[in-house]
Amino acid sequence: MPISLSPEVQQLIDRPNFAHLATLMSDSSPQSVPVWIGREGEHLVVCTGEGSLKAKNTKRDPRVALSIVDFTNPYEEVQIRGQVVERRPDSDFKYMDAISHKYTGKQFPFRSPEGRVALVIEVEKVRYTKLPFEHTPPK
Repeated sequence: MPISLSPEVQQLIDRPNFAHLATLMSDSSPQSVPVWIGREGEHLVVCTGEGSLKAKNTKRDPRVALSIVDFTNPYEEVQIRGQVVERRPDSDFKYMDAISHKYTGKQFPFRSPEGRVALVIEVEKVRYTKLPFEHTPPK
């Protein structure tokens, strides 16, 4: 069942923070990869090629988990579980370029359009945490 994202979670997703996307392999073992992420309202968007493990895995089993840690404050993070509910062709890079601009300020540099897809994720569970620590590791 889809849920609403709080303003804190939306802001964490909307900033250029890397996400780690976990999918399930055919033997049910987990596979995790860092990804850029976009947001459309309450849905998340991850772009990839149809030949990638994340695309293959989510075609077979749409369940996913993501974790996002704030780039400037690693004690602010969110854990998300959901499902890929839509696979949009993205040969014109409409979705990928929008996400690339968030992270690099430029369009996505690899322009091979064949097999590009945007995975749309419906969020089913969210756990947001912001701990009162200051990140000051010893030098």
